[in-house]
Amino acid sequence: MNRTPHVAVVGATGAVGVEMIETLEKRNFPVGKLTLLASARSVGRRLKFKGVEHTVTELTRDSFKGIDIALFSAGGSISREFAPIAAAAGCVVVDNSSAFRMDDSVPLVVPEINPGDVKLHKGILANPNCTTVITLMALYPLHQAFGVRRVFASSYQAVSGTGAKAVDELERQVREYVAGTPRTLEVYPHQIAFNVLPHVDSFLPSGYTKEEMKMENEGRKIMHHPGFRASVTCVRVPVFRAHSVAVSAEFEKPVSVEAAREVLSRAPGLDVVDDPANKRYPMPLDVSGKYNCAVGRLRLDCALDNGLCFWVAGDQLLKGAALNAVQIAEELLR
Repeated sequence: MNRTPHVAVVGATGAVGVEMIETLEKRNFPVGKLTLLASARSVGRRLKFKGVEHTVTELTRDSFKGIDIALFSAGGSISREFAPIAAAAGCVVVDNSSAFRMDDSVPLVVPEINPGDVKLHKGILANPNCTTVITLMALYPLHQAFGVRRVFASSYQAVSGTGAKAVDELERQVREYVAGTPRTLEVYPHQIAFNVLPHVDSFLPSGYTKEEMKMENEGRKIMHHPGFRASVTCVRVPVFRAHSVAVSAEFEKPVSVEAAREVLSRAPGLDVVDDPANKRYPMPLDVSGKYNCAVGRLRLDCALDNGLCFWVAGDQLLKGAALNAVQIAEELLR
């Protein structure tokens, strides 16, 4: 791998694409040359990187000649079509969509958890689901210490996880509510302002949604823990940015709050914010724009043997997407 690689961002004008460009700059990733790719409708837009404006060009089958690393955040159908083309051109793809996550030949990586899997790539690496990443940032260190068997979890997912139009919808509905006018729906099937929707992604025959099954399926692969089980309810909440997850975890070994706190305090990429007496606990507003996730509300689970409850929050556009992708690219250069 070139030490100053030619990097492409695919889906450069989207919410995650913009964060990828900013993250490359903030982390001083050694970009030799930057190419910004997007669909035809975004061609000609200009985005700044290290003070220099770069013009967005159209993603085509010929876009990847000479490119070393491509960070993809343009949706599953684009990834399925163009990631193999990029890999065939000698480029290493870090894909943020769900297209390749469960492909046995594609490593699914959280660098704080399974960095060694990066070197097993065959041209494509997958970035996990945002809610899964945020949960595992706290769960995996506990698993290493106590051996997790299963979790029961509920997510509280921000509208920016759906995209820019969902952010606009929440803003618009709040204004409509204040003005006393009818709420208009475009993105979600129900009003999101002052409401919560127990519906993220599409429903499966089991009654779970695709999003809800990602924590079990992706968690098994990332943690190399085929027996891991997760029963999850994913909920969309009227928050602009950063996801939160309430977790009840059951472990093989006895666990105490003190031992769990000690383990979590040493975990990379994670801040312990756990002082309920002084009203300190992780909140979306506090982790928005931050690289680290935060964990708190630690307590023994009164319904599970060897059980621990915790609350974890993280910026789903950063650790749940752009930051994790850039960290994978950093592993590629090591």
